[in-house]
Amino acid sequence: MSGERSHWRATPAGKHRGRGLGLPFPGTPGEFNAITDVSGVTVGYTTLVEGDGPLVSGKGPVRTGVTAILPRGGDATPCFAGSYSLNGNGEMSGTLWIEEAGQLDTPITITNTHSCGVTRDATLRWMAARGQENAQDWGLPVAAETYDGDLNDINGFHVTAEHTLAALDGARGGPLELGSVGGGTGMCTYEYKAGSSSASRRVDVGGREYTLGVFVQSNFGLRQELTVLGVPVGRHLSGGEFRSRGMGSIIAVIATDAPLLPHQLKRLARRVPLGLARTGTIGHHSSGDIFLAFSTANSEALAGGDEVLRNGAFLRDSALDPLFGAVVESVEEAVIDSMIANEDMTGANGLTVRALPRDQLLKLLRQRGVQLSP
Repeated sequence: MSGERSHWRATPAGKHRGRGLGLPFPGTPGEFNAITDVSGVTVGYTTLVEGDGPLVSGKGPVRTGVTAILPRGGDATPCFAGSYSLNGNGEMSGTLWIEEAGQLDTPITITNTHSCGVTRDATLRWMAARGQENAQDWGLPVAAETYDGDLNDINGFHVTAEHTLAALDGARGGPLELGSVGGGTGMCTYEYKAGSSSASRRVDVGGREYTLGVFVQSNFGLRQELTVLGVPVGRHLSGGEFRSRGMGSIIAVIATDAPLLPHQLKRLARRVPLGLARTGTIGHHSSGDIFLAFSTANSEALAGGDEVLRNGAFLRDSALDPLFGAVVESVEEAVIDSMIANEDMTGANGLTVRALPRDQLLKLLRQRGVQLSP
């Protein structure tokens, strides 16, 4: 593999992505097929994997971590933003202020359910150490979670402030590792091993090219629901099911360099469920499905200073369809890649969550007439 398409097909560690197996996802990704294709966006991970055997609260086994997303890298200038919750059985802190003011002022962290407060508070420490509090000398960090208690000693509280600071300090651009890394380390989707994933699209709007990227922490769904490229493959894949009911959650973060206002970014966030539906989910009662979208454009409009009158560009609402499509396509691909770029994991009490069987998947797709790419 050479050039940008190598990043479309495999992760930096060499794990297959869907496109590397020939899955013909629609749309054209950016160079890395990741949220980091949006200039300035950086991502960092801390991954914690320790111990085996019976669950002993406070000791392990540990299968968890932290993901940090910095909207402008080291630049603390806020971004216009919007959020949306499909199902609220979950947490994403800071969204009340985003709803009120239409802007994102902080990095974003994603971890397990019982460590969300730890990463929120650690983000404040990180910001304060860099003089990045906003003009009011307070901050409301965005910290989100999904549940990894099937594999992880979630009540052992193994994620610390130091782990969060390491993820924030380690955030980088470029190609992203996917699967059982960062906050996604202990997560499962459609009863297969899943976790952290990302995808992006280049779109033309009014003769200008923009980039939109999505990052997901994917942890939801029952096997029988799994759908890949329109084929209900989960009905024909059995073995290793471990959930008696729909549970888990998904967090999705959308970044774009398209100039959008907060209400338009909320409209992008509302399209995430359409991408999830393509993978088969119904949005179970016990699933926290919470989404955030931000734009890195219009930095001058949100920069510090005493100017009362601010100016910014934005696309007209009727021109947003290509970006809506990019959200749907990127979410679908990221969720499927979270399972493909993965492997079996054994965690608490010896539970083994299987990786998606690639050969069986490809056989089912061929049988249903899906034309796989070379």
